[in-house]
This record gives sequence, structure tokens and C-alpha cells, in this order.
Amino acid sequence: MATQRIPVLLITGFLGSGKTTMLNHLMRDSVDTRIGVIVNDFGSINIDAMAVAGQVDSMIPIENGCLCCAADASEMDEMLDRLTDPELRIDVVVIESSGLAEPQSMIRTLLSSGNERIRYGGLVEVVDAAEFASTRDRHPELDRHVRDADLIVLNKTDRVGEDERQRVLDTVAEIAPGLPVLTAEHGRVDPGLLFDHEPRDTPEERFRQLSFADVCTDEHDDHSRHLHAAYESVEFTSAEPLDPRRFMEFVDARPAGLYRLKGFVHFAGADPQRKYGLHAVGAYLRFQPAPWERGEPRTTQLVMIGTGIDADTLTKRLTDCVATGPDAGEADERHMMGVLRYVDDAD
Repeated sequence: MATQRIPVLLITGFLGSGKTTMLNHLMRDSVDTRIGVIVNDFGSINIDAMAVAGQVDSMIPIENGCLCCAADASEMDEMLDRLTDPELRIDVVVIESSGLAEPQSMIRTLLSSGNERIRYGGLVEVVDAAEFASTRDRHPELDRHVRDADLIVLNKTDRVGEDERQRVLDTVAEIAPGLPVLTAEHGRVDPGLLFDHEPRDTPEERFRQLSFADVCTDEHDDHSRHLHAAYESVEFTSAEPLDPRRFMEFVDARPAGLYRLKGFVHFAGADPQRKYGLHAVGAYLRFQPAPWERGEPRTTQLVMIGTGIDADTLTKRLTDCVATGPDAGEADERHMMGVLRYVDDAD
């Protein structure tokens, strides 16, 4: 059986953008989710670690340097090994970087990790709406950092007018076309957009969270007031297998604003004994094959999360991926090549 992997989420952003404030909100607003945190502060006194102390299940503060400056991936592995110890029962690991860290180097270090209990959970770049223009002037590398992200959180929008907010959004769209952007005040972002609580029951229960409803503790609340009202969650199921080539065409051309794509896919033909767990965040994509459980319905179950996405269009495009016609069950290894290039060697 495939190992259930713990997502590792990277939070980056220049000094003062609001990363620690956002992290504190994520921890306070997460329902029944055990979070392990690696806080990376620059300086001899770890102020950020002090700011989150006592609000996290297991924390490793790192002082006097950036995570991206580690000599090799083994140092990151040591930290992740401690946090992903099964006895801790951590659901998600969040790495808050120093404001001076290089996001691309952090991604490379994480992806090269030898820890088989983790998976990449995406890189969130926090941007200060009020200081965006001046930060770009002082640090032209900000444009590269934006392009490296899977999601932008445009923070401190309460400090700017609507015209300035739109100018920043337009600039971000020019730097990284199609990149999902969330606007936030005081670092408040719904944790359900970034990571899931993983119930520790059956495999079916682990994938039960298909919408933002599980983030809400009161079903009688006015949901229009919740943070998740700004996002859409679209579900797709199919009892018929999907054509692997058509499905990969959909995945490779997924629409702007679609931040996460997750679930299980039943592909036609070539590999009938296995389902393919799908994890996509931003531009990152991985499949994890696993055998079907005894008696498990061979059904594709997917959920798509993003901003400004059209449910009808997404559903139609996925319906078009259903294998049909006389050759529906005859997909061979050539048809699966597009999928297999996103399967980890360990899987």
C-alpha cells in the first residue's frame, strides 16, 4: 500500500510582508489539524519562533541563517525526519522562511529530500500590498520570487485603496500570468485552501474532505462571511475510466486561478490494477499509484480548488476525458507516458 505522505508547505516573502502573522492565523484557524513548523529567522534571536511558540504541536526553530543556505539536503532531512516521526501524528509541515531566503533554492532542497514520508505542498509568497512597488525597486528579484510561487497572498490590502490594490494585482498578472492570487487583511487566509486535515480512519475517510465545508465548525453560520467564500471548490466523479492522454491534456492546460487539484484517477486500459493518486499545487504535479482495495469501486474522484474558476467548464472538460468508443479500454503504456513522467521513482 502506498505511504500516506505529509505535505510540506513553504511560506516565503520579503521582510515585513506578514508571514508570521499569516502562520499564526493558519494555526489558530485550523480545525483538528496537527501542524509541525520549521521557523527560519535571520539573526541571533529567533523572534519569529518566539511569536509562534506555544501554538504548534512540534516546532524546530533555526537561527543564524536561511534554510536555502544549508550545505546539503541532509540538514533539511534531519529536521523533516523529526517532524514526520509517526508518533507525532503531524498532518502538515509548514516552513516559514527568512525574509532573505531564496525560494527557488528552498524548493530544490525540499524536492531533493530523501524523506519518503513527505510531499511538496506548494510555495506561498506573501506580498505586502502597501510596499509592493517600493520593494520591487529595492529588490528586483521579487519578480523572480513571484514567478517561483504556486500561490500569491496579497497581504495588507486594508492599507491601500482600491486603485492601488488593482495596480498591484495587474502587475502580478504581468509578472506571472495565470498565477492564483488571494487578497488578505492581517494575514488571514483560510487554511482549507492550503492544506487538509487528514482523518486517521479508513483510506476512504482520508479522502473525504472534498470541499471547504469541513473547515467550518458551525453549519448554521453565514458562509458568505467566511474566508473561503472567495474560493471555489469543484468536485468531479466518474464511474467510467479516463483516457490518460486526454486527461493529461487537461492537466497541462489547467485554467488560470486553479490552485489545487487532488484525488484519485481510474485510467483506462494500461494499468487496471492500480488507481493513481493525484496531487497538483500550482505548477507542481505528482501521481502516486496504489492498488485498488478489495471491493473498492473503481471510480475517479477529483476536487479542484481555486479562484475565479468556472465549475461548468471544468466539469465539461473532465467529462470529455472519459474514455469512449471502441478503443476505450485499450490504452497501452504509450498512452500512459504522460502520466508516468510525473510518478516518483519510489512509487
